[in-house]
Amino acid sequence: MLKQNLSQKQIQKLSPQQIQLMKLLQVPTVMLEQRIQEELEANPALEDSQDDLNKEEEEIQTDDFIEDDAYGADKNEKDDDINEEAERQEDNSLEDYLEDYMNDDEPSYKYEINNHSLDDEEKTIPVAIESSFHEHMERQLGLLSLEEEEEKIAQQIIGSIDEDGYLRREPIAITDDLAFAHNLIVSEEEVLTVLKKVQTFEPAGIGAQDLQECLMLQLERKILSQDVTENYSQEDIKYLQLAHTIIEKYFEEFSKKHYNKLLRQLSLFRDDLRLATEEILKLNPKPGAVYAPSSSLKKQYIVPDFIIETKNGELELSLNNRNAPELRVNNQYKEMLSAYSADKKNKKQREAAMFVKQKIDAARWFIDAIKQRQNTMMKTMYTIMQYQYDFFLTGDEKRLRPMILKDIAEITGLDISTVSRVANSKYVQTEFGTKRLKDFFSESLQTTSGEEVSTREVKKILTEIIFTENKRKPFSDEKLKNMLQAKGYNIARRTVAKYREQLGIPVARLRKEI
Repeated sequence: MLKQNLSQKQIQKLSPQQIQLMKLLQVPTVMLEQRIQEELEANPALEDSQDDLNKEEEEIQTDDFIEDDAYGADKNEKDDDINEEAERQEDNSLEDYLEDYMNDDEPSYKYEINNHSLDDEEKTIPVAIESSFHEHMERQLGLLSLEEEEEKIAQQIIGSIDEDGYLRREPIAITDDLAFAHNLIVSEEEVLTVLKKVQTFEPAGIGAQDLQECLMLQLERKILSQDVTENYSQEDIKYLQLAHTIIEKYFEEFSKKHYNKLLRQLSLFRDDLRLATEEILKLNPKPGAVYAPSSSLKKQYIVPDFIIETKNGELELSLNNRNAPELRVNNQYKEMLSAYSADKKNKKQREAAMFVKQKIDAARWFIDAIKQRQNTMMKTMYTIMQYQYDFFLTGDEKRLRPMILKDIAEITGLDISTVSRVANSKYVQTEFGTKRLKDFFSESLQTTSGEEVSTREVKKILTEIIFTENKRKPFSDEKLKNMLQAKGYNIARRTVAKYREQLGIPVARLRKEI
């Protein structure tokens, strides 16, 4: 049976302005300009003051070319328009809810935001124009004397080679592709014959089906090329041939670094194996990556959100707002709102007035959200800078203090989620390099004396120990644990393994060298 009843309850609901602020906090500086441009395009009541300044300059230049008579007539028309506008503003009044809105005593500068100082200059990322990997392959294909059928096979092979330079598809699959796409029936042997010709392209190793074949192709190119004969001694060629034998017949042992096994099976001296291994390490496991698209390079370009400088022995923090436009509410929209008639019977005018008011509200909210974003980011980063003052002053990672999001939230009075949004995807430029903000947050580890230290300090010492170890007998995780405990750090072997993996350091067997 259905029943109706009344009830009261309290719920926490975020306003649109709060949601907008949280989204802006997550946006890094490199994406902020794009986000502002999207808002400028969506809201005509929001404008870039620089664009408005350029528009005024264009109008002044245009007026200089107007003839005197035309200027006089135009001036009279403008005077009439001004008089009519003044009369209209005197006669008309806005509705109560619009009157309260437009009679706001807050000065107009509060609805403008200036992201630049006089010393700032616009900086852009240069775009490199370069050909793609497959274009480079097709140019080399044009240098070969091939039959029409062979050229189609070669084009299909080149199109099947991935960005690393490997041919991942089986030759039988390429024959099927040619049959369906070009109605060309060829055998697997014909595909392999053309593939051999493609594998002669630069760089060496192109068109290989696995890493072993890729390395062998590069070694064969070195051994057979005229440059090797002229520039390498017979001793060097001997090590190249030894390297080719190792890759061809003992690839698994080499990849697993079973050097003692290689020494026994090949009856080699350790120095001979070391020199042959050095030749292998000079090879490129991803030959196609040489012609990788520039987009991979763009991802490596970091725009810092904060800048910390040392001046007169003191740290100085600034927010990076370069290239972000200067925002303000469009004055024409304000004038349009003040000029509307408050005739309640005119529905179209009421709807137009509400539309303009909503756009002005949205523009003000967005400008206010940008200001709050700047204030929140500066407040959070300043607290982090003071918390890690010794590191920012010296650059020594061993001076990093244990710090979690809760520590900064308690000092700033902000919510933990707000601090997390500020720290996420943000970077700070220091005199010791550009650092990721999240890297300054770390858990604590207790020493044998009861003192708490940052896990970053432990990782730094762990890296130094591994860097100075004897590569012929690298330390195991158990040995590393004992060495850290000897230095006063209370740590378990599984924790050492976890930190080693986080640092991207392989296990002892894979760190072994000849």
